[in-house]
Amino acid sequence: MKTIVRLKRLQAHYNSHFMPDKPITRLAEEALELLAMRIRLHRRRLCMTQQELADRLGVTRRTVRQIEKGAPSVAIGRVLEAAALTGVDLFVPEATTLAPQIDHARNQLALLPTSVRGGPGTDFDPGF
Repeated sequence: MKTIVRLKRLQAHYNSHFMPDKPITRLAEEALELLAMRIRLHRRRLCMTQQELADRLGVTRRTVRQIEKGAPSVAIGRVLEAAALTGVDLFVPEATTLAPQIDHARNQLALLPTSVRGGPGTDFDPGF
């Protein structure tokens, strides 16, 4: 009986960490795939092994493999750090700072309400 309970807990833990709760849109899936390919390409161009990248990120080699597969379950901070460490351009070519883009986004957000509530007739379809 203890073995069954232990297996169920292990399966729940695995599912919560490696399987997304909800399906993602095709656009998000393609973005993950593209970023993953760019990270893998840049890592190889640097002649860096997956283990070396994992050591620099402070993660396991398995996590690097997941990043390079475009797994949606990997924390976005880890993916962005892998991109930065391998020299992948994020948002703009050869960006040394994203301050101008952050300021622009901040100005745009300042023009919008601080909170949003759904109401009748506000069904949202993210493309599923």
